Amino acid sequence: IFKFLGAISVDLGQDRIKPYLPTILTPLYRELNSNYAEQDPTLKNLSQEIIELLKKLVGLETFSLAFSSVQKQANQKRAMRKKQRALQTVANPDIAARRKLKRHKNKAETRKRKIESLRPLYKAKRHRSHALKDLAMVE
Repeated sequence: IFKFLGAISVDLGQDRIKPYLPTILTPLYRELNSNYAEQDPTLKNLSQEIIELLKKLVGLETFSLAFSSVQKQANQKRAMRKKQRALQTVANPDIAARRKLKRHKNKAETRKRKIESLRPLYKAKRHRSHALKDLAMVE
């Protein structure tokens, strides 16, 4: 898709690409700013190359305006999601408590895996799932 965006940009030319610039920059910006563990470095390099191509194509000033608008929009979305999460914690405390329990359980499992990888002879105790016991309501 990134190659397609680059090809379309070159094909449209300097004047006709300007209205579509924020739309083209959005996935490129998202790829550049993502910090996933299993991120593909070739995608990051490709997005950087296409950004450089767009910068040369439309000029630095036009590119900077479009890029800053995309950046601003992404930050607003991130802030909105954070605000929604905080509001949900207040509005639905039971859902928030379940999410917190799940996060703590995952953190403990991660810690056990890390210890096992560092010390292969050590075997951490794992929580055994008792299906009926887990289904019971605990007060």
